Amino acid sequence: MTANPTLQLKKKVAPFEKSSFKRSLVQILNTVPPFMLLWFLAYQSLEVSYWLTLALSVAAAGFAIRIFILFHDCCHYALFKNRRANEMIGTLTGILTFTPYRGWQHSHAIHHATSSNLNKRGIGDIRVLTVEEYTQSTFWQRLAYRLYRNPLVMFGLGPFYSFLLGNRFNRKGAKFKERVNTYLTNTGIVALVALLCWAVGWQALLLVHLPIFYLSSALGIWMFYVQHQFEDTYFENENEWDFVKAAVDGSSYYKLPRLLQWVTGNIGFHHVHHLSPRVPNYYLEQAHEQTPDFRKVTTITLKSSLQALRFRLWDEKNKRFVGFREI
Repeated sequence: MTANPTLQLKKKVAPFEKSSFKRSLVQILNTVPPFMLLWFLAYQSLEVSYWLTLALSVAAAGFAIRIFILFHDCCHYALFKNRRANEMIGTLTGILTFTPYRGWQHSHAIHHATSSNLNKRGIGDIRVLTVEEYTQSTFWQRLAYRLYRNPLVMFGLGPFYSFLLGNRFNRKGAKFKERVNTYLTNTGIVALVALLCWAVGWQALLLVHLPIFYLSSALGIWMFYVQHQFEDTYFENENEWDFVKAAVDGSSYYKLPRLLQWVTGNIGFHHVHHLSPRVPNYYLEQAHEQTPDFRKVTTITLKSSLQALRFRLWDEKNKRFVGFREI
């Protein structure tokens, strides 16, 4: 009997599904305190030059992305062995990133379970229409989709809608613990903002934190977008959908310069993460390097990833992404 390829590949990655308390603690210490220090320096620099403030804010935004990666690992119970430790750190980092731990954990779990499945789109992912769906839509539906997929909307308004507005509400049918966690996160955000307004003033708060929030959120959406939106990605209907193909063929290896790879917590090894979400971010590269099966995954670079901006519709017939002009 032929071995199940899903089980075979997952067994190869299984040794990396282990967290190291020391490495996780080091990541918290080399991410959260530097973020706070850069925030404070950005505030102090307001008396010198706002250009200096913006430069420090860019650096702080990088650490804000890393904080979200820690939050993300906690949502998968990957940062610590102890479940409660993941929930506690996840909730605290969720306050810093304006994202409720349990609510995001729920939608993201659905994303992992349904990624690239054409029959189960719509929760925790970027909205994608097929060519046929688009051509059969009304004028207003096509216009709404075009606006949604427009980079100015997705990366310009998207961060404010998703992180400031969307994350403030519970989904319909949310369980008690999830609803309480959202209320706790919202309360924590209000308390933190109120404290900062009292300490530095609301004007200084906006001048410092707005660029940090926008840059980190927009880049976070970009990372999520680009790692599934490439020309020859994988999409199938439920009856033909395969979990391993969705992970290996439907997620890219975003090969970034070392500094950006560190800032983004190795999430560029997205194929490894989708195959095995329990692998902590600090083992993703090692899992990629030591698993020969991953050598065939689609590799994109900073330059080639920009092509993703023109991919708007999934062509089921030719199994590739196309732009609006191509139809």
